[in-house]
Amino acid sequence: MPLIQHSDYKAPFFLKNRHLLTIYPTLFRKISNADYQRVRIPTADEDFLDLDFSYADSDRIVIILHGLEGSADRKYVLGMVHIFNNGGYDTVSLNFRGCSGEPNKNLRFYHSGETGDLAQVVEYLAATGRYRSIHIVGFSLGGNVTLKYLGEQGANIHPLIHSAVAFSVPCDLRTSSQELEKRHNSIYMQRFIRALGYKLELKAQRFPDMIRLDNYQDIRTFQQFDDRYTAPIHGFPDALTYWAASSSKPFLQKISVPTLLINALDDPFLSPECFPYEEAAQSRYFYLETPRYGGHVGFVTFGQQCYWSEKRAFAFISEHH
Repeated sequence: MPLIQHSDYKAPFFLKNRHLLTIYPTLFRKISNADYQRVRIPTADEDFLDLDFSYADSDRIVIILHGLEGSADRKYVLGMVHIFNNGGYDTVSLNFRGCSGEPNKNLRFYHSGETGDLAQVVEYLAATGRYRSIHIVGFSLGGNVTLKYLGEQGANIHPLIHSAVAFSVPCDLRTSSQELEKRHNSIYMQRFIRALGYKLELKAQRFPDMIRLDNYQDIRTFQQFDDRYTAPIHGFPDALTYWAASSSKPFLQKISVPTLLINALDDPFLSPECFPYEEAAQSRYFYLETPRYGGHVGFVTFGQQCYWSEKRAFAFISEHH
């Protein structure tokens, strides 16, 4: 029954606010860049993926997946790169399609339930013959992709994959999207819609007959965005169908390698349905940890080079490498 009853994360006393914990790292955390070496690999649909490797001359590697409209350069990704490199792991940060600084070639890009690209990265790493174990760390949208992929694979998971950790995961997309529509989350929603709109502008230049941006300024919610763009572009009839098919929660009980989900109880993005206690209680492999504080991909730690989330991921993966 891998339900972790007590989490040892302690938020700084003056940051015990879910929004401060969420925003602080983006605005104020100072962290050095990674020594990335970029590798571009082709995909089966004649597109490409940009992978940013950081080497520690190791036979074990951690795949790191960023969140919505993130990239390998986000501070939370860099923090993971540094702790795992220093601990003797290679890392590869997967930039989702269109997130590496260059638009991808095809009409489709990435979404919360798209696991094919992660599967291709796993196969690519295995084919190098360099690694004895592969581990995965995913954040938010990238965490949902991680959990869904592991559940989809089930007992047929690639034998090199030994463990995974996911943070701040909206594993029930419908209710999480509804949570983000609430007034206290308006600043985040506006930011996401604006960033997605910029990406669509680039897409529209390449596919002017397939992407219409008229009245885009009227879009205020993920349901409106996903109904108009994400769902039809990726083969779903509407947002509700896309969310139902892409949520990782229904796949959790099929996970067959040690996997830790850390969702803070004060995460402003997450609904009650995003805390899968029952699934963890009934699983041999799926662990759930719910710190009282942490915000969304926050877990701020002062006085130390690494945040608590990075130490927690490193400890869990090292235990199962």
